Amino acid sequence: MRPQAAVLGSPIAHSLSPVIHAAAYAHLGLDWSYGRVELQPGGFADFVNGLDDSWRGLSVTMPLKEVAAECGIPDEDVRLTGVANTVVFGEQRRVYNTDIAGLADALAASGLSGLRVATLIGNGATARSALVALARGGVRLVEVQGRNPERLAAFREWAERLGVEVQPRTLGAPLDPASELLVSTVPSAALEGRLDSLEVEYCPALRGVFDVIYHPWPTPLAERAETAGRVVGNGLDLLVYQARHQVRLMTGRDVPVEVLVSAVRAVTEAGVGS
Repeated sequence: MRPQAAVLGSPIAHSLSPVIHAAAYAHLGLDWSYGRVELQPGGFADFVNGLDDSWRGLSVTMPLKEVAAECGIPDEDVRLTGVANTVVFGEQRRVYNTDIAGLADALAASGLSGLRVATLIGNGATARSALVALARGGVRLVEVQGRNPERLAAFREWAERLGVEVQPRTLGAPLDPASELLVSTVPSAALEGRLDSLEVEYCPALRGVFDVIYHPWPTPLAERAETAGRVVGNGLDLLVYQARHQVRLMTGRDVPVEVLVSAVRAVTEAGVGS
């Protein structure tokens, strides 16, 4: 029986995870298949429980990361965030959060390390993973922007357990002048009409902007940041680096990140998945 894996989420047709994992399997000499499955949270448990022994793992994207956290034995990062993006099958079903390590790797590769102050847009599942990555990288003050005051307050209470001071702000507020990094975890539509007020161009300490979106790319925020001469990271960087950790968890073997980057570059330059 041919081993298989897949990425689950909605929408999922644009996902480049199959390209990345296929490149990893080819490099490792593994005859595994990897597909896409369109799935909503209500169907997640039945889908996972119905899989046969040929399944080795699942990549999980929005809106399934929170429900995935409850479908197996969690690692430390899943327990911390309540968010999982990886399911690994074996004697026991285990769930992991590789977004944290993936974002840390992507930021380091972009030269965005040694930061103390950051701005985080959003307070959902991806934002929780981002904040943990920032905290472990040494960030101690995070301005968190969102629309719902109650959710911002809950996020602040959770974040303070990590030793991070959180300053809640309304979505689209001008950046803290001391902010060295802006991480956006929201769809581009959420920032429509708010980019002027963010004042990315005028934040004196800002070194870089990381937008977790990669389709479509570039986002208006990324274009603005690039025009302002900031370092710009995107969701493809996160996707590649977190996928490297997923491959290791699913196969027990490592793949050079350059193999995965080359595979993504080949399809994006050809206009596939963009």
